[in-house]
Amino acid sequence: MMNIRELMQWSAAAATLGLPSLSAFAQSSVLKPGKPYAGQTVNVLTVVAPQFAAHEARLAEFEAQTGIKVKYQYVPFANTREKLTAELVAKTDQYDVLSVMDIWGPSLYNLFEPLNGRLAEKKIDMASRYPTAHLRAARDGFGNGPNYLGFPIRGHVQLLFYRKDVFAKLGMKPPETWDQMVEAGRVIQDKTDMSGVAMYYGKTGGQNLMIWMNYLWGMGGDLIDAQGNPIFNSPQGIAATQAYLDVLLKHKVAPAASAAFNETDAVNSVAQGKSAMVPVWWWRYAGLTDPKTSTLNRDQVGFVALPSMPGKDNTTYTNSWFYGINRNSKQKDAAMEYLSWLTQPAIERDLLLDTTKNEVVAVQTANLMDAAVNDRFGGMHRAGAQALKGARGVPLFPQWPQFSDLLEATINELASGQGDVKTALDNAASRARRIMRS
Repeated sequence: MMNIRELMQWSAAAATLGLPSLSAFAQSSVLKPGKPYAGQTVNVLTVVAPQFAAHEARLAEFEAQTGIKVKYQYVPFANTREKLTAELVAKTDQYDVLSVMDIWGPSLYNLFEPLNGRLAEKKIDMASRYPTAHLRAARDGFGNGPNYLGFPIRGHVQLLFYRKDVFAKLGMKPPETWDQMVEAGRVIQDKTDMSGVAMYYGKTGGQNLMIWMNYLWGMGGDLIDAQGNPIFNSPQGIAATQAYLDVLLKHKVAPAASAAFNETDAVNSVAQGKSAMVPVWWWRYAGLTDPKTSTLNRDQVGFVALPSMPGKDNTTYTNSWFYGINRNSKQKDAAMEYLSWLTQPAIERDLLLDTTKNEVVAVQTANLMDAAVNDRFGGMHRAGAQALKGARGVPLFPQWPQFSDLLEATINELASGQGDVKTALDNAASRARRIMRS
């Protein structure tokens, strides 16, 4: 529970950011009394993440309260979509709870049990608990439908992480525009033995699109128009793509291997002292400052909003995961008990404040604004709440997996020096139109 001081801080912040009042979060236990589902087992299929391993470590608490056993099976990120698709096709009841990323949702919606009735029974107000940017992923109807299909469980905004100590030594401020990022990278390469900024253009689950889309939006471009026609090859899209590639190919302020880098490679480049900046998801802060995975400490790692185009607002592509109940499950009531327990705001908060962990991910509005959480992470979560207020996501449509694969391959080929931007984007747009008609 929050204390009076934190309640007052929340109320002031909520008024500033247009967020819901805290009264919406004050709720009693969501578990049914009497252990009505004791002896049942809930099987969870989830992507690999330290956050979920920490959840698994608390299962004894849930089992003691309910008599329900929970078993986890983890799937690497690169294999998760394929595994979920296989479950959709086979219509099995092997798993009761499934994790899915927002951009896969429309092609997998039929996997999930609508939850509105169960949420009403539990008196769980989703709109008050979660930012709209994360709820979008957990609804049917391409993110706009009336039915909730799951609970947001993991969500991200993007930040620019930078070597605070190096910038201070060189008398530089963190960049506010993409051009300033390039200029800072040049200075760093002239004055140190590091690369300026670690970028990632390799093919891994669409990761090379996640910064590109901020260039695209910043230039005034977009992926599709209101009728679903691809427009990423517009003049704005061509200029944005060229600017994104120029960081590596023209300005050469990114590591030479960036054409093959995935997100983890880029983060490791900074963590091992080889690069001074990386634009990436906020959850990577944990790895950048963990002595088990990094040569850096918290005093060396700073973060700011992603750079923008000159005179334009900052953007951030938002990524969300939700946990939902398999429509074919025979343990739906027990699965709902588990999800209701797991997603209580206090459990997320406890993990954020656990000093034996270095977990930064929060998807619940109360925790994003929590004073103790922000004290621990230097205000990162308050900044995340502000970013989420106007955050953007990719359009949710069933063809996105194929659409994304096409764009991912196109960006990777261009980063590898193959072809020119206009021709490549025009060809990709032609193929994307066929995908959208399928």
